[in-house]
Formats: sequence, structure tokens, C-alpha cells
Amino acid sequence: MTDDGVAAPADTRADDDPPADGRGPRVVALGGGHGLFASLSALRMVTDELTAVVTVADDGGSSGRLRRELGVLPPGDLRMALAALCGDDEWGSTWSEVVQHRFRSEGDLHGHAVGNLLIVALWELLGDPVAGLDWVGRLLGAHGRVLPMASVPLDIVAEVELDGVISTVRGQVACALTPGRVQAISLVPEDPPARPEAVAAVSEADWVVFGPGSWFTSVLPHLKVPELARALHATRARRLVTLNLAPQAGETDDFSPQQHLEVLRQHAPDLSIDVVLADTGVVDDPDALEKAAAALGARLVMADVASGDGSPRHDPRRLASVLDEIFLRKR
Repeated sequence: MTDDGVAAPADTRADDDPPADGRGPRVVALGGGHGLFASLSALRMVTDELTAVVTVADDGGSSGRLRRELGVLPPGDLRMALAALCGDDEWGSTWSEVVQHRFRSEGDLHGHAVGNLLIVALWELLGDPVAGLDWVGRLLGAHGRVLPMASVPLDIVAEVELDGVISTVRGQVACALTPGRVQAISLVPEDPPARPEAVAAVSEADWVVFGPGSWFTSVLPHLKVPELARALHATRARRLVTLNLAPQAGETDDFSPQQHLEVLRQHAPDLSIDVVLADTGVVDDPDALEKAAAALGARLVMADVASGDGSPRHDPRRLASVLDEIFLRKR
């Protein structure tokens, strides 16, 4: 069943897709880009009560061009989240490829993703970003809902330290590419309006999942939108952090898993976490990581959730299996 109540045709659901009768916990996944894609690819196997709340600060590539030209929310991370929620059947896999397809040309369309253009077209026609995303989700047969975290495009401002000197850079691309280590982030505007649908989803959730993903530009920004941050602190949902498999180049170079948790605590000192999930193969100091998790109020779960090919990617089925056990209190 799609989030708006429209049933998918009986022959379009693959065997490993979530059930159609509402089983599973209500889960909200926070993030953006490839990290959120990995999280959603696993979570849609665990529950069909799934909502993605996505960062809206991208200022590069196709998203940045559309944002600057049309004044819209950057659609790229929203598109990727929708693609992740497509089923593994022919309908879902085909539409996932279509919305992710990028034009290759010598003209103005070069580099634009089909899904970005589709999303922005619906925004212009409907005048409502959430309604537009819901329509795309219906077309794709998405197993869940995708929401922007804020109602306006955002800029990330980062304090970056290099050789003892701290500089300030603005924009997601600049944050990722500027040499040095990101120390802290803020948003412009500094008090952006949260999407009420995102706040409601967090408030009504059973579980809220942070990460994996670019820590400073995809995960932490949710805690800088005041109304959303209040909901994340106040929700009765249990909170889970899925740690990255490798540092993010330009953002968290040389970060240990426990340093990711320490940064989270610095940005949200009053936020309690229930579970921290880490891949066994990337934890060099389990005691230090367990101590960092405990400082957030969390217990540490270590499991083999990485892809078997050695690449720093989460395996969707392995991750889904562990998340399911955590949600059922079996881990």
C-alpha cells in the first residue's frame, strides 16, 4: 500500500518488498544522498510505515542549477530517496532507473537528472512541494513517503580547521571540498521553517533513524532546524544511529566511529539515543565506541552489515535483517 492509500497492483510487489497490510513499526529515516539511499533500501524490507525526511541544502550539479534558476528546493536528494523506495519488481526497478537517469549532451540539459525535472515540474503545477513528491511516489509505486525537512532551500555554513586556522565556508559543495576538518555547522537562514508533515512524522514515529551519510551535510542539519529539532528531542520514538563504513572525504577525514558520536553529542547535547549500530569490520576500538555510545544513552550493536565485495557500502539485506532484529528487541 502506498502512503496515500493507493494499492499497488498485485503483480508489482517483489517477494522481498514490505507487506501491504501496514505491518512494521512507523520509521522515520533522516539524511540525504547515498547514505539515506542505503538506509531506505534496507528499511523498506522491514516496514511499509516508512517516511524519509531529507536535507534540502544541496547547491551543486543539477539540483544547484534548478535551485538557482527556479528558486525551488534542491530536488536531488529527494529524488534519490524516492528511487530507493522503489520495489525490486520490473515496475519499480524501471522507474528507479528512469528518475536516476542523467542526460548527456553538449547543451543545457547535460547533467540534469530526469527525476529532478519531473519533481520540479510537479511543484510548479501543484504549488506544493509535498504534494508533488507524493505524486511522484505514486507513479513510482514507492514503499514509503519522502518529505523535505524544511520549507525553504538552505545553505550550510561550516567552520573548517586547517593547520590551526579556522575559516568559514558556505554551501554544501564548499563544505565537502574545502581542505581541512569541519568543526561545526550552522544553517542559513538560521531559523528555517520545518515542513509540518516532517515534524508530524517524527512525533508519531516508533523509531527515528539517523545515518548513515555525510555527517555534517546530510545528518546533522536536521538538528539545526529548530522545530524539527524540538520534535526529535520530544518524540516518544526510539532513536537509532547507523554509523558510516568509512570517513567522508572532505568532511570527516580520519574520523573514528566514536568521533562521529562525539560530534553528534556536541551538536545536540540533550539528544538521547537508544541504539548505535556499527559494522564489525570498521570498529578498531570497541570499548571506546561503546563508551561514546553510552555517553548518548545508547547501547552498541555491532554486526556485519557491509557489502561482501569489500566496498564501503551497506548491504541492504544484511542491514535490513539487523534492523528488523533491533526493532523487534531481538538485539
